[in-house]
Amino acid sequence: MRPELLLLVAAFAVLLAAAAVSADSPYKFFTWNVTYGTIYPLGVPQKGILINGQFPGPDIHSVTNDNLIIDVINSLDEPFLISWNGIQQRRNSYEDGVFGTTCPIPPGQNFTYILQVKDQIGSFFYFPSLAFHKAAGGFGGIRILSRPLIPVPFDDPAGDYTVLIGDWYKANHTALKAVLDGGKMLPFPDGILINGRADGSTFSVQQGKTYRLRISNVGLVNSLNFRIQGHKLVLVEVEGTHTLQTTYSSLDVHVGQSYSVLVTADQPALDYTIVVSSRFTSPVLASSGIFRYSNSAGAAPGPLPGGPTIQVDWSLNQARSIRTNLTASGPRPNPQGSYHYGLINTTRTIRLANSAGPVNGKQRYAVNSVSFVAPDTPLKVADYFKISGVFRVGSIPDYPTGGGIYLDTSVIGLDYRTFIEIVFENSENILQSWHLDGYSFFVVGMDGGQWSPASRNGYNLRDAVSRSTTQVYPHSWTAIYIPLDNVGMWNLRSEYWARQYLGQQLYLRVYTTSTSLRDEYPIPKNAILCGRASGRRTRPL
Repeated sequence: MRPELLLLVAAFAVLLAAAAVSADSPYKFFTWNVTYGTIYPLGVPQKGILINGQFPGPDIHSVTNDNLIIDVINSLDEPFLISWNGIQQRRNSYEDGVFGTTCPIPPGQNFTYILQVKDQIGSFFYFPSLAFHKAAGGFGGIRILSRPLIPVPFDDPAGDYTVLIGDWYKANHTALKAVLDGGKMLPFPDGILINGRADGSTFSVQQGKTYRLRISNVGLVNSLNFRIQGHKLVLVEVEGTHTLQTTYSSLDVHVGQSYSVLVTADQPALDYTIVVSSRFTSPVLASSGIFRYSNSAGAAPGPLPGGPTIQVDWSLNQARSIRTNLTASGPRPNPQGSYHYGLINTTRTIRLANSAGPVNGKQRYAVNSVSFVAPDTPLKVADYFKISGVFRVGSIPDYPTGGGIYLDTSVIGLDYRTFIEIVFENSENILQSWHLDGYSFFVVGMDGGQWSPASRNGYNLRDAVSRSTTQVYPHSWTAIYIPLDNVGMWNLRSEYWARQYLGQQLYLRVYTTSTSLRDEYPIPKNAILCGRASGRRTRPL
């Protein structure tokens, strides 16, 4: 291990001890070299982003409370950041890997992320967050297993597969970025990938055994439907929450979402087709893979499994059927239903409406009419050093104003340890997908039409699923409850990546006057400082 990594690990152990966190949790070390390389996912050469020569990047396998030390070497010719979709970074938004919290890694340099998957289990993914890099690769799966003494509500599967699905373009990410920078909308995607391939991804199974598939939509635009010829999908986990074990013939996975399903190889020993197809689009894009029995006698006969296409009600009803398994343990031995979120009074309601339109003749996207523009200094870094003029708390209203789109660095100020309601309102013809870094939230309601206070009468206040990414159907609303128990600056964004890039995002500043390490860690000693923070010094431990 490099000497500087030893110093960082020692420093982090001091923080863990000071915060009364178990410092004997295992450490896992990763060194990732990020490079460009030529890839052929849709049969034409493209400039892709590789991690240690891999597209997609390597999986991260971990156990609850593991400390992950990930040294990222940027061998690209431009700044780079990796973000961790669904990993909560307890008390440590400096490690979030988005520009609002973290200075980019300059070309030819490295940054060591120090993460603890504190009190988490489940299926997640990482991705590059800057410069439309997500359209070039650089993403991979994250799995967090339960500690050995914590019971899991299903038997150990015979195998555990990461399944990264997403739409894809034949154009290089630089060309797509130029389209957006020129004020235009992206064209329709060219195809669908399964683990980096348009067709032929193979998952090997043995007859009579059950397998876990961790499915994440790492794409840019489209909701996708996942299904396997002749087989049922038993949903068991959603972004860190064990769910009621409901059986589906196919599953909608919206952009940025992750699901775990169990599939039993209970059919004759053949090759069965996996189909992934786009939802709510015309034309419909599709890709296929193979669910291959070890003693297969050849391809399974019969038609490929059909899936839904434009039916919104089908998807809405499926989403409502996903519920928390209240009797299952999460990352701790207490049941998931021991947190009675429905009995807590919310102290604030924030209504957020997405919109699209031109600003100065260029395409922009907005939340409550504010289209986010990144400042010259990450918000969290500016907050730490008390650098004025970078952002204003309250620069975005709590509710839609109906006015025209304008540019600002939008930040909502929130008090630590409060409990709030956010209502996403979507009056557009598209399905929207929203993600909040640093948190899981309870999806308490979703329906068509306009939200009103009377809509609360239909909320699920008992077993709503807790997750970090939720969909909002066209001309519909979705309501979430959030316990604000994680201090920091946290990105709330559209997962439709062109919309995020052109302004459909904001930050939640969850604040306390406390300086205790139990509430928030200080800026990392190895933090890269940029913008107006350049040349400043981090606090010694």
